[in-house]
Amino acid sequence: MAVVNCHVLNTIAALKQGNLLVFNEVFYSWHKRVYYFVLQKTRSSFIAEEVTQLTFIKCWNYRENLADDLDIQLQLFRIARTTLIDFLRKETVYKEKVIHVIDKYTLPVDDLWGKLAEKELQVKLANALKEMPPMRRKVFEMSRFKGMSYQQIAHELSLSSRTVETHIFQAIKQIKHYLGFMVSLLAWFSRF
Repeated sequence: MAVVNCHVLNTIAALKQGNLLVFNEVFYSWHKRVYYFVLQKTRSSFIAEEVTQLTFIKCWNYRENLADDLDIQLQLFRIARTTLIDFLRKETVYKEKVIHVIDKYTLPVDDLWGKLAEKELQVKLANALKEMPPMRRKVFEMSRFKGMSYQQIAHELSLSSRTVETHIFQAIKQIKHYLGFMVSLLAWFSRF
């Protein structure tokens, strides 16, 4: 037992001193396990990848704060857990903001500004879709307009689920860019 504690102390001490070789050893030893831990919780390879990368970035950036008497494995999984919670919280807040913006700027149909805003929103969405690479657009439309799951899309287009997830993420990012401008425009109109 004393050997394990000594190894724990040596690993933590080396990390705190900025030893990249030890960090690489920790990364390669635990990366897959952290990834599968997050994947099991979320069933999203995209989220698992993001949270795993953030976990190791935080481990390195805040290495001075690592506890000397706790195994690196335990600390990594704690970091992964809190990172996952933060990630999901941010996703929830983002979704709530999008819903809020849609609710706030979806005015009654008989309202002139409402009609203009709705038409402008449709135009912006159509433009965002037109500018997407063909496969990204197809994947997005199958997911959002036809209601197909990532697995169904992957099967139909002979893609991996990971590739489908990446296309959806990039499509949403691109649409968010367009709608970000639109929200600013609508906010400006709503002052009058």
